[in-house]
Amino acid sequence: MSKIGKKPIEIPSGVTVSIGDNNEVIVKGSKGELKDKFDRKISIEIKDNIIEISPKGDKAKANVLWGLSRTLVANMIEGVQKGFEKKLEIQGVGYKVITKGKDLELSLGFSHLVPFKAPEGIEFNVEKNIITVSGIDKQLVGQVAADIRSKKKPEPYKGKGIRYIGEHIIRKAGKKVAGSKE
Repeated sequence: MSKIGKKPIEIPSGVTVSIGDNNEVIVKGSKGELKDKFDRKISIEIKDNIIEISPKGDKAKANVLWGLSRTLVANMIEGVQKGFEKKLEIQGVGYKVITKGKDLELSLGFSHLVPFKAPEGIEFNVEKNIITVSGIDKQLVGQVAADIRSKKKPEPYKGKGIRYIGEHIIRKAGKKVAGSKE
């Protein structure tokens, strides 16, 4: 039994949920529309503005997918209602970010600028050295933020690079000065 899967999902006002062919869930809200297909081993039912998800049969794979499916549907509802965002911070002398239309142009200490194209459904907002990645699809927002971070990961000696807001980087001691006795 899944503790998460058993919880019903309440559909808030302003959000419509429909179940299409092949176990496809379509969620529409004020911010947009999301679609996702779920495994046939999972039963998704809408009753009185509440979504109930349960496994079909007593198979191990159905039980594994039960809680995951419930969380994915809940994230879809939250995304079309409120949206998701991740914030990244650029740290380092000369490191900066510029918006070019919907895309980003990163200056990360390389001999060239690093372009980053915005995928469909993702918006960037830049203030000083903070990049805000926002959208309605939680998985896509997280993946885009991770892709931006991978362009220049924070290094452990000076902490230069791109990091998530609130991320703690474990710092290493630099090389010892030759001739000093400790």
